[in-house]
Amino acid sequence: MSGEYRSRVERKQASKRAKQKKAKKQKGTSLFKKLTVAVLLFMMIGMVGGIATFAYFIKDAPPFDEAKIKDPLSSTVYDMNGRKVAELGGYKRTYISYKDIPKVLENAVLATEDVRFYKHHGVDFIRLAGAVVANIKEGFGAEGGSTITQQVAKLTFLSQEKTLKRKAQELWLSLRLEQKYSKQEILEMYLNKVYYSDSIYGVARAAEYYFGKTDLKDLTLPEAALLAGMPQSPNNYNPYDHPEAAKKRRDLVLSLMAKHGFITKEEAEKAKQVPIKSMLVERKKHDNSIPYDSFIDEVIKEVTDQANVNVFEDGLKIYTTLDQDAQKHVEDLLNSDTLFTDKKDLQSAIALVDTKTGEIRALGGGRHREKVTFGFNYAIQPVGQPGSSIKPILDYGPAIEYLKWSTAHQIVDEPYSYSNGKPIRNADRKYLGPMTIRYALAKSRNIPALKALQAVGKERAKEFANRLGMGLDEVHEAYAIGGLENRVSPLQMAGAYSAFGNNGVYIKPHAVTKIVFPDGTEMNLKPKPKKVMKDYTAYMITDMLKSVVQYGTGTLANVPGLHVAGKTGTTNYPSEVARKYGLSERAVPDSWFVGYTPNYTAAVWTGFSKRSSTADLSQYEQKISRLLFKQVISYVDDGGSDFKMPNSVVKLPIKKGTNPPKLASKYTPESEISYECFVRGTEPTETAKDEPETLPSVTNLQAAYNAETNSISVSWNYSNDNAIFEVRIKNDKGEQNVVTTREKAITVNNPTPGTYTFAVYAKDGEIQSRPALTSVRVPGEEQNQQGEENQDQTSPSDQTNQGENIEQQPNENNNNGTNEDSNNNDNSNNNGNSDGTTSPTPPSTNPTTPPPQNNNNNGGGNNGNTPPNNRGNNGNTPPNGANNGNTHNTQHNNAIGTNPYRSNVIKQESEN
Repeated sequence: MSGEYRSRVERKQASKRAKQKKAKKQKGTSLFKKLTVAVLLFMMIGMVGGIATFAYFIKDAPPFDEAKIKDPLSSTVYDMNGRKVAELGGYKRTYISYKDIPKVLENAVLATEDVRFYKHHGVDFIRLAGAVVANIKEGFGAEGGSTITQQVAKLTFLSQEKTLKRKAQELWLSLRLEQKYSKQEILEMYLNKVYYSDSIYGVARAAEYYFGKTDLKDLTLPEAALLAGMPQSPNNYNPYDHPEAAKKRRDLVLSLMAKHGFITKEEAEKAKQVPIKSMLVERKKHDNSIPYDSFIDEVIKEVTDQANVNVFEDGLKIYTTLDQDAQKHVEDLLNSDTLFTDKKDLQSAIALVDTKTGEIRALGGGRHREKVTFGFNYAIQPVGQPGSSIKPILDYGPAIEYLKWSTAHQIVDEPYSYSNGKPIRNADRKYLGPMTIRYALAKSRNIPALKALQAVGKERAKEFANRLGMGLDEVHEAYAIGGLENRVSPLQMAGAYSAFGNNGVYIKPHAVTKIVFPDGTEMNLKPKPKKVMKDYTAYMITDMLKSVVQYGTGTLANVPGLHVAGKTGTTNYPSEVARKYGLSERAVPDSWFVGYTPNYTAAVWTGFSKRSSTADLSQYEQKISRLLFKQVISYVDDGGSDFKMPNSVVKLPIKKGTNPPKLASKYTPESEISYECFVRGTEPTETAKDEPETLPSVTNLQAAYNAETNSISVSWNYSNDNAIFEVRIKNDKGEQNVVTTREKAITVNNPTPGTYTFAVYAKDGEIQSRPALTSVRVPGEEQNQQGEENQDQTSPSDQTNQGENIEQQPNENNNNGTNEDSNNNDNSNNNGNSDGTTSPTPPSTNPTTPPPQNNNNNGGGNNGNTPPNNRGNNGNTPPNGANNGNTHNTQHNNAIGTNPYRSNVIKQESEN
């Protein structure tokens, strides 16, 4: 029984488990079905939604205008005020048909742009996926995702706006193209439309321009590969401007051709060995007559680089920053022969930029371009090393930015070497010792510049310079004085300097503000402002660069009435290049001036179009850049407010030569004061200990009356020929006069009887000496009688008042009066009254003139004409008859008068 029971129970449990398992299975199957249905439903909804979205996007697609494919639309260029400048279109091209395209070129294009071109119907989803993988494995740019058909549709009908809507329209129009045209016709369209830089459109014209080949069937494999690779970024792969980048792109195309089986690996490697320069012919110049082509050349570059459109065919409205008046002035200056010599191959270029906005106002691309359109543009192309104009960018700017150096920071100009031991020299081969960085920059000293770069470090210097658009891969110590391996362009330098004038904000120089496509779509091309340095750095560099044009190497560029800052720059040939052309090691191939006001920034370069035995700028030719800058800035800038000093800067009077800098005291002469800038919080607090400065007094002061000519001759000696003399004359009637002269003598003509006192001051700028004093009496009839009686007597007042005013120092000869410290230049305006309220009157209306050379003989004695001392009995003796105790003068009474009168004048001078 028990066994049977167990069996029955087990069967029951087993049956139950089976039912549960079946129920679970049925439930799982039901859930899977539900999920499958849900996914399918979701996909259907997504597909319907996608189709609806696609339909919505393409309903606004441009019409499939076949005429537009064949007939390109011209573009219109407008200036800064919205006025039409030029129309770009109808550019000559060599049109080719499919039968003219050699297989090597077709294969190169297919391998690069669309290897499955003959297998898809306008859109290649397989290629799109493959391009993603290729870009991940081989780097960005290995393969493009768009087909050739899509590119034709985009170039022909659409703007470059990167949106889903535009992409959907591109797909739709590509399908339409494939329906209407054959593959061969579409490839033909592509190769005739594509842009190849330097205003070259179409592969046939490009082959002729770069390689000199009018028949495409003559193209070699490396040439075909270069042409196939350029359209992705035509300006960046221009083999004339960027040969290294062009080679890298060409070699990538060759690798793709080998990968897809168009050529062997051996053929690819052999083609890669061909140098880029060996493939090229001499750069040609176009002959189209387009106004302001130097400026419009930059317009075309900006539009094609940023919008990837054909400005000659796409019917654009291009709004620019051009100032037509400034542009014409720049071109007239460059084409004029008034500033230039007739030296062979002499060239020059100008880039004018708005300091505050970075907008390019004018570009002078070279001299005598009237018959050449879109020739080599010296304003926007790298033309030479920057020389010393790089110093604010690489040396002193970073030092102020990172080390907070003041403009009074001192560096020693001394014999010095680079870190590798190679000596560095200043241009004048001299050493000037300790100097401020302001002076070092103003005078363009090389050794302080190198020391500044070393102090801040090459990495930080590179970082600072690259924020200003310099594009340096590395920095070497030779860069401190402008020895860059790569050349720079005037436009590049103008952009960098404008940031200093714009409070540390860099705005990339640009010629285009916006473009409007035929469908009304607008594209803003204005670059965004970037804060690239502290405001104190910008202001302090600006303040230093003002010194360059005020007393440094750039004085020829200074414009009265404008606030100008700037820097000169000259370069020298490498020794091997100088030897090659038989030039001196100090020959100068390039001269720069880069400067700015609060309104405009201009960079001017002068140099040569090619190297030769005459490509050496003379001393005058090195000045041309500064002279051009002055004429440009004075023409366009009406002036205005100065650069605003930020709160982060403190400007203080500093005594020259102090290290660390000390504040000037109230006694520091103006000639020993410089006004220097400090980052707030780092300014000095110690004041220089200066004493008041005075000049030596005049010596051998003499005054003598000549009865025959009725005149008084006054003379003195002085060692400083630069001094001027102020002679203050008083008589005993309270009348006075002041005479200023550079001579060392004066004559008072027709004086009235009485006593005359003379105080002579030497002056040099703001500094003056203590006065030397003397007196003389002009006799009347009564005085002549008394004088005969008292001719040899000494005044009692000389004896009784001896010792008074003992602190007064006599002059060197002790016979011409006493030197007196006078702190009041107006003290001669009193008539002896203690309150000084009486208005002065001239002692004589007679003219006072320097005496003849031989008049000094008249004062040697009285020769019967000069009376002896008078003790005041005739009303001519002034009050306060006390003297200064100088008894040494009593023996000279006949020549200079008595001491009581001189002593009286001294008291008046002291009281005043």
